[in-house]
Amino acid sequence: MLISISAQAYSLLSLRTFFKHVPAIKSSTLKLRHFSAASISRTSVSAAGALNFEALASHQKRQVRLYIDSLLEWNQKMNLTAVKEENGVMERHVEDSLAIIEPIRDSYMLRSGNSFENLSVVDVGSGAGLPGVILAIACPSWKVTLLESLNKRCVFLEHVIGHIGLQNVQIVRDRADTIGQNLDYRENFDIAVARAVAEMRVLAEYCLPLVRVGGLFVAAKGHDPQEEVAKAERATHLMGASLLQTCFVESHSKFGQRTAIICLKDGPTPRKYPRAPGQADLGRAA
Repeated sequence: MLISISAQAYSLLSLRTFFKHVPAIKSSTLKLRHFSAASISRTSVSAAGALNFEALASHQKRQVRLYIDSLLEWNQKMNLTAVKEENGVMERHVEDSLAIIEPIRDSYMLRSGNSFENLSVVDVGSGAGLPGVILAIACPSWKVTLLESLNKRCVFLEHVIGHIGLQNVQIVRDRADTIGQNLDYRENFDIAVARAVAEMRVLAEYCLPLVRVGGLFVAAKGHDPQEEVAKAERATHLMGASLLQTCFVESHSKFGQRTAIICLKDGPTPRKYPRAPGQADLGRAA
């Protein structure tokens, strides 16, 4: 059953259900139709060109700090992130999430020439809300959907968007390979993003059925994704998409950079995709 939660409709029932199982938390205050590892188009986003925390407005900075405080507080009772300190969350999660906005904007404007405002974005496998919550803060005109299958994480997300006061976010508790067959969501988003969820060939089947024709799928990956991207070629094309470009972005990961892999949805995804849960690995079988 699909459960949708919005910031405007705070669910007391879900909170009660959650706290039956978790002890109370103490409050503190160039399109490439065919590509290979050797032929990936690369661009680099410099630190000067990329959006970062210091470039945000004062109220947005406050929202980010509230998010970090809530994440660390709730992380004491449930597994949301391996990062335990505020500076680490800022560097490894917040700045990483902000860094992908610039390549998304450039790619979207390059292909559509339309406004970068009022986009519908889905964060697939949102987890603790990364990058979706940060994108919603930085781009308040976007309508951001956080797609997460685990109820306890949805409870956290519901809490944090209410605490921050975000009005442009909804939470959907479901699996990507289920919701992709739901006509209310299928091919309904301008952009799908995913960070630290799965391999590219699996992500292609999870994310691309949700993207409208002409929209983008953006995967935030590590410093050297070439082999992974090459293995995802077949899956990407089967979903009706092609690689647009990869962008190296500044990061505070141990390798010093991350990569935004950006795919363009050229045509509709065949109706049989996504397949039943657990079958999304088009690099091996179709």
